Amino acid sequence: MDVAGWIWTATLVGLGAILLFDLAIVARRPHEPSIKESTIWVTVYVGLALLFGLFVLANWGGGYAGEFYAGWLTEYSLSVDNLFVFVIILSRFKVPRQYQQKVLLIGIALALVMRGGFIAVGSAAISRFSWVFYIFAAFLVYTAVKLAMQGETDEGDFKENALIRWSRRVLPMTPQYQESRLTARDERGRLHMTPMIVVLIAIGTTDLIFALDSIPAIFGLTAEPYLVFTANVFALMGLRQLYFLIGGLLDRLVYLSVGLAVVLGFIGVKLFLEALADNNLPFINGGEPVGWAPHIGIELSLAVIIGTLAITTVASLVKSRHDARAAIAQADKAHKIP
Repeated sequence: MDVAGWIWTATLVGLGAILLFDLAIVARRPHEPSIKESTIWVTVYVGLALLFGLFVLANWGGGYAGEFYAGWLTEYSLSVDNLFVFVIILSRFKVPRQYQQKVLLIGIALALVMRGGFIAVGSAAISRFSWVFYIFAAFLVYTAVKLAMQGETDEGDFKENALIRWSRRVLPMTPQYQESRLTARDERGRLHMTPMIVVLIAIGTTDLIFALDSIPAIFGLTAEPYLVFTANVFALMGLRQLYFLIGGLLDRLVYLSVGLAVVLGFIGVKLFLEALADNNLPFINGGEPVGWAPHIGIELSLAVIIGTLAITTVASLVKSRHDARAAIAQADKAHKIP
């Protein structure tokens, strides 16, 4: 895939302008977006991703467009899973709703920076060492097993890491939030941190963990740095508004972790087979490529990803509705008991 320098530049400028525009909105008027406002923005960002896929189709063909769409869907699903943890963090630290937009936007910006760094490192490693795919495959399968075993995400799953505990203990901290500011001065003029800095540390460390999960997944679908980068950026766009739009729906996606486990496990197996097909490790097949290892095309990958996420969503909503009805029936039964 040959991407001209001016296309890279135009893409970076365009995506950067969108992020700055989003930042300007939050800085100008911190508020909790309405359902209508959130719906409009999420629709716009999803529409932009779909249009960008058509741009890839027109310039580089259907194969690369399929890789972009598969990567975007996978990264978007992982980003939604990331929202679960954001919800827990914002709830745990009791961040006022009107200031959550700023926290989310900073978290998304941190995720972009971290993923950009991992993409650069991953691209350089893959171009020099094809055996890196074995490591990516093993990591994805491990992550898939961990996701499948963890079940539903709840507040008990969040544990404060050492950096958060250290910041609480060492940094001079105000007892209350000072709007969305990170610092504030006391009555003597001394500078103190606000609890918002701890929230951002929690968000940032969470972003780091999710970046470690997401980058091997996208490289399992495409090795093109341009597609890896843009799929990640488009997957993160609109998450701030999506957070406020789906709100309670996050609690109803009870099988999302299972669906993501299937997707990541599939990509891990796909990567392992591709590593075997291009093998040059001397202790595997004498350093020669493994001829029987099949190539899984992007069409099949896209079908598996879409099918798995669709089944996961439907099954989650059905179970949530069944559980809600059972809870109502149980409450009615308890109410009737004298």
